[in-house]
Amino acid sequence: MAGLFPNMAETRGVIVRVSVSYLPEQSEPRRGRWFWAYHIRIENEGPMSVQLLTRHWIITDGRGARHSVEGEGVVGEQPMIQPGASFDYVSGCPLATPTGHMQGSYHMLGEDGSAFDVEIPKFALVAPAVGV
Repeated sequence: MAGLFPNMAETRGVIVRVSVSYLPEQSEPRRGRWFWAYHIRIENEGPMSVQLLTRHWIITDGRGARHSVEGEGVVGEQPMIQPGASFDYVSGCPLATPTGHMQGSYHMLGEDGSAFDVEIPKFALVAPAVGV
């Protein structure tokens, strides 16, 4: 599992795994645009169901410029994740530099009414060197 999802963080029994892929077919380096897809797997190893309500991303480009993104759910859903189950989704991120990184958190609601933030591990966005 670590090979497929090299980035991992755990908060209160909720494990967030991330793998990232550079997408050359959607990138235009000559125009200052690089694009990555990231695959997230959220595993609930805790004792109760949790619902993902909101997301908060901090996206940093290769120049150190930070961009904060917040919103409801992920990919149009606010999934309920039962104990022992997981939820996967794929999304994307464009940058104006060939390198950067992302990190963040999900705001979860437990079936007992407790609200808590789950860490999304920091992961690198690195375009392969071309013409070297």
